[in-house]
Amino acid sequence: MKLSERQIAIIGFERTAWQSELSKKDAIRQLFAISPSRYYQIRDDLIDSPEAMEYDPMVIRRLQKQRKSRRSKRLGISVAKGPIR
Repeated sequence: MKLSERQIAIIGFERTAWQSELSKKDAIRQLFAISPSRYYQIRDDLIDSPEAMEYDPMVIRRLQKQRKSRRSKRLGISVAKGPIR
């Protein structure tokens, strides 16, 4: 399955979001016309996609690592020992 234009735009946004003068939440609302919560749901589904990994492995691995770290902290599990993906 091929990535949609929106999925490609999300990956591109994640690659350069830190450069924006707007807060990330405001930039998400402005660029994608959706709530930040919905954006993160879509992004989290996307980063599990093999197509996204093939398209930009560096960004996708960084996002997966950040997600794993956040989940581990929230659950109080060591990142090295936890079975969290």
